Amino acid sequence: MKIDTSDILNSILKSLDQVDYIKPEEVPNIELYMDQVTTFMDEHLSSTKRYSEDKILTKTMINNYTKNNLLPPSVKKKYSREHVLLLIFIYYFKNILSIKDIETLLKPLKEKYFSNDSSVKLSELYREVCEIEKSRIQPLKESIQEAYERSASSFSALPDGGEKDELQLFTFLCSLSFDVYLKKTMIEKIIDELSSDKSSS
Repeated sequence: MKIDTSDILNSILKSLDQVDYIKPEEVPNIELYMDQVTTFMDEHLSSTKRYSEDKILTKTMINNYTKNNLLPPSVKKKYSREHVLLLIFIYYFKNILSIKDIETLLKPLKEKYFSNDSSVKLSELYREVCEIEKSRIQPLKESIQEAYERSASSFSALPDGGEKDELQLFTFLCSLSFDVYLKKTMIEKIIDELSSDKSSS
């Protein structure tokens, strides 16, 4: 079977144009019960599921996040807007970072920006992050296009067809994986520095 890598690339680039996220104004500014929180997250992030049976957020997950100090406890079984914002950050971080790393990363947010009397509201921080992330889509598409083109020129000595297509696709996937590996390594290094600074102070 012929692998149409150009179709794969077009599908990836198209999906980047349709990247969905919870916009700041969509986050409820009222307190929610746990069931309402899980329903809200599932409704707004369902497009990010890889498989239809995947769970965005469950009661068990929320309880574990609280137990592991990622999330402040609910107040009278209700969760604030700030709780929901932290849960959104956790949702994205958990795909690449350990629970311990997420705890380190979110600790300043919980300590400085979770309360209503902080100088910068957590909702303002979230809005700023969203704006920056949106601006990253086009450069990311260009980077993926470049990786694809470089991979498409690999194994030029092989005849066109099955084996060459397979190896070029593997090369493309390796290139994308290497980007993820490098960025994950950088994030972990920064988190380790943060942990080191806190333990020495």
